Amino acid sequence: MRIAFIGLGHMGGPMALNLHKAGHEVQAFDLSSQACAQYGEQGLSIAASAQQAVQEAEVVVSMLPASQHVEALYLGRDGQDGLLAHIAKGALIIDSSTIAAVSSQKVAKAAAASGMGFIDAPVSGGTGGAIAGTLTFMVGGSSTDLERARPVLEKMGANIFHAGDVGAGQTAKICNNMLLGILMVGTSEAIALGVANGLDPKVLSEIMRRSSGGNWALEKYNPFPGVHENAPASKDYAGGFGTDLMLKDLGLAQENAMAVKASTPLGGMARALYAMHSLDGNGGLDFSSVIKKLMP
Repeated sequence: MRIAFIGLGHMGGPMALNLHKAGHEVQAFDLSSQACAQYGEQGLSIAASAQQAVQEAEVVVSMLPASQHVEALYLGRDGQDGLLAHIAKGALIIDSSTIAAVSSQKVAKAAAASGMGFIDAPVSGGTGGAIAGTLTFMVGGSSTDLERARPVLEKMGANIFHAGDVGAGQTAKICNNMLLGILMVGTSEAIALGVANGLDPKVLSEIMRRSSGGNWALEKYNPFPGVHENAPASKDYAGGFGTDLMLKDLGLAQENAMAVKASTPLGGMARALYAMHSLDGNGGLDFSSVIKKLMP
């Protein structure tokens, strides 16, 4: 299958590479020349532009930072054509960015008017899942478009959930990431309290992991340096899922909560803490670095 892949960041790069390794004909592009060079050296075919990448593509996959980037890519801005003007009729668009549901719906409507299918398919699983091809996809769109996308999604992920119509995947993702932000803050608070009392963070983490406080952070992504060798915390909080990306997702959750009049007090508190952490100059560090705000 001929696939265009737009966005070769920490998540998109490994995802595109997995499609290439699975035997698909992948044309990739990113605005970062460094990212293009990095994945070009690993075998990906790099296009000169996004417009060139989508030529004759049957499927277009995008993995971009935020709503404005996705809308600008597909719909255009400042009088310039969007990518929809260059994609073949009948093609399927899979957007795996984490953005506002209304942005997904806006692009989906324009894609349908141009004779294309569209699903929003944000992911969970982190960079490790992207590399291993074990991501979880939360899909919004028609059952027909999901089945068209499934052979592609299965090469990048181990779990595929159909959340509902277009935009539902994004809603599921922000619910998940709001919980993730909250549990990382709670886990960090608990470890910081234990360390302040002289406990060994490895021992305390193992106690909590095997007790009623057990969670994903304690299992695979401990925020304290040295507890998990391969976690960002043990690599000066480099790589992984950035603080500013978590802040963006928590902001999306709060915007959605206001729109539907849902009560999310812990989500709001987590967003405020991550905002302070980012303002302190930590926006580029992994989100688990929030423990720095809580250590004595």
